Amino acid sequence: MSEPTPEYETERPTSLGVYDKPSEPSVSSIEIAAFVLSVIWLVVAVLFLVLPDNVQGGGFVITLLAVFMPVAMIWVAAMAMRASRIMREESERLQTAVDALRQAYVGQQQRAAISQEPTVSKKLDEIAESAKKTESALATFSTKRTEPMPAAAPNGAGDQTSLELGTQAEDIAPPLSTDIFIRALNFPETQEDTEGFNALRMALKDRKTAQLVQASQDVLTLLSQEGIYMDDLRPDMARPEIWRQFAQGARGRSVAALGGIRDRSSLALTAARMKQDPIFRDAAHHFLRRFDHMIVAFEPEASDADLTALGETRTARAFMLLGRVAGTFD
Repeated sequence: MSEPTPEYETERPTSLGVYDKPSEPSVSSIEIAAFVLSVIWLVVAVLFLVLPDNVQGGGFVITLLAVFMPVAMIWVAAMAMRASRIMREESERLQTAVDALRQAYVGQQQRAAISQEPTVSKKLDEIAESAKKTESALATFSTKRTEPMPAAAPNGAGDQTSLELGTQAEDIAPPLSTDIFIRALNFPETQEDTEGFNALRMALKDRKTAQLVQASQDVLTLLSQEGIYMDDLRPDMARPEIWRQFAQGARGRSVAALGGIRDRSSLALTAARMKQDPIFRDAAHHFLRRFDHMIVAFEPEASDADLTALGETRTARAFMLLGRVAGTFD
């Protein structure tokens, strides 16, 4: 025995999760009820108002009003109820569509972050490998040019040489300029940003800077998984003297201006991830420690313009966000 065909067509989800609007029936239960009540009233009105008396003139008008006014009121109420039901259904469908679009947007952002992460990581690995090769080449060149030829060893050990421990490549490398240091902390803008990659490559040759860059890359990657990108944040920039106070050990309200991130969504997502994910929490605290060490060493030699430029980098924005969540500026 076949199942009865439903009166209304059920809603079907589309590719975005939005439900298609079901086809409206030509006559709903509201119209049927209104029609039945109208017929009942007309029958009653004809039987009790029209047939007993053959009224004329003004009495006839009053009779017509008495007959048809309730019918009109019934249909006005029926139309109002129908319109109210349609508006409620449309509101529910609109809310469903908005939720589906929001979920699709968040999913698209997460997929974009996941697809970009291997590319950035691969590029940074290539840069690190290139830096290691450069260090080895510099160390080899320095050893060959500066070390004298060893004398022949006595007692028949002519094929053995005695070499002193060589100088580390980072000890002979020139100091990193402030402009390149700040440019490296902002990371390359795009894959075609040759200047940014060159600055990052030079920064990775410096051991302390490389540690900060790696810590910054880790937290930026983890934040991107939550849909948080430093380019989307517009923090209130702190004055250079606030950075100097922080570098000299001030904490609490005196340096509260450094926590200039006002985006409530980013703060809430970061705080939740900090509480729930121990890996994220460890990476965040490691990054904050590296940034503290860097600013202590950087501040004495930096000008006010350098500190302002540092505060505009992606690394500094990540420090502002994580520092405020961790309570550094409370």
